Amino acid sequence: MEKSILIVDDSETIRETVSFTLENAQYKVQKAVDGEDALQLLDKHQYQLIITDLHMPRLDGIGLIKAIRAREAHQFTPILFLTTESQTSRKDEARAAGATGWIVKPFVPEKLVAVVQKLIR
Repeated sequence: MEKSILIVDDSETIRETVSFTLENAQYKVQKAVDGEDALQLLDKHQYQLIITDLHMPRLDGIGLIKAIRAREAHQFTPILFLTTESQTSRKDEARAAGATGWIVKPFVPEKLVAVVQKLIR
């Protein structure tokens, strides 16, 4: 079965960099520009992993995670935060909302792939 990942980030550069990294590791990738866009995609597709930024227009990463966890079909889908934030309070807020893990930008491509491989086997 093909492993499908949703990337949610308002930065086109980040979306393309993460997408390139994961596609080279043989994952299927879809991209959303913010949380609202991501929720529309979640209505139509099933993903094995969601990677989201924190700071985005319309619906930020925390709001997105809460909305994802409220959907029965996605209650257990792994969600990674990929953001420039590194404060413990933000990590705790993300975990409380339902985030599975946290990766700080800029990321090392090999480390991102390693984390993804652990989350979706």
